[in-house]
Amino acid sequence: MVLDQKFLEGKGTLITGGASGFGRGIASAYAKRGSDVVIVDINEDLLNETAKQISNETGQKIIPKVCDVSDSSQVKTMVKEAFSELDNIYILNTNAGIGPSFGKDITRIKESVFNQIININLKGQWLVAKEVSRKMKRQDFEPIAGKIICTASIAGMVVDAGLPIYSISKVGVIALMQLLARSLAPKITCNSMSPGYHVTGIYDNREDIMKMTMDEGHVKTPLNRIGTVEDVVNTSLFLASPLSNFMTGHNVPCDGGIAEVGVPPYYFKSDI
Repeated sequence: MVLDQKFLEGKGTLITGGASGFGRGIASAYAKRGSDVVIVDINEDLLNETAKQISNETGQKIIPKVCDVSDSSQVKTMVKEAFSELDNIYILNTNAGIGPSFGKDITRIKESVFNQIININLKGQWLVAKEVSRKMKRQDFEPIAGKIICTASIAGMVVDAGLPIYSISKVGVIALMQLLARSLAPKITCNSMSPGYHVTGIYDNREDIMKMTMDEGHVKTPLNRIGTVEDVVNTSLFLASPLSNFMTGHNVPCDGGIAEVGVPPYYFKSDI
């Protein structure tokens, strides 16, 4: 099976938000498929720990880079250093993001919170993709020079009143992905993946907190289980592999069916 093979051998990858959660899982999976990986995060201690662990497990070159993706000067320096340490960057995962506390009405969100979420979740993906794509499109790989995979969310597919600014940021990520796909074709593909409810750092790695937000929104999952990091890793592997070479501009949900066939959030209990 293609996804079990070392289809990334000789191909460098860069993952933002790579110290934990989805980013950590994706970095490990890419390294197991033969890639040398640059992992980017703001948490230096966790970043170095993750890099060491994945390198020991896989024998691949794992390069940690501390960077605030919302700061253009830091992003430019990080990307320049990444290309100097790797022969190429064939896959870019713009994954860094934050999830604020649940339940605040959009009219009561503080401006500082709005700015922080938009700057990291949306502006950060734009800054990194802009810088990497400039060099990526000149690479000699065929039939395409590289791939960009953005982490969106089902909250960007169906806006969630409990996570209003997060939803706005992820709607923006899906739009950004489509614009990048149009602008960078035919040299680079760009797709996004939209996780649903998965136990990660956004929920303080606690299943009970995640289930509380699902109960609050009356969320029902057609496939009748919560998501895992591995589910998202598998989606990312598909998008990184040759199997998706004829896909660009698409958002791929990985949510157990919630966004498109499940019960929409915030229905009255009498309607469920």
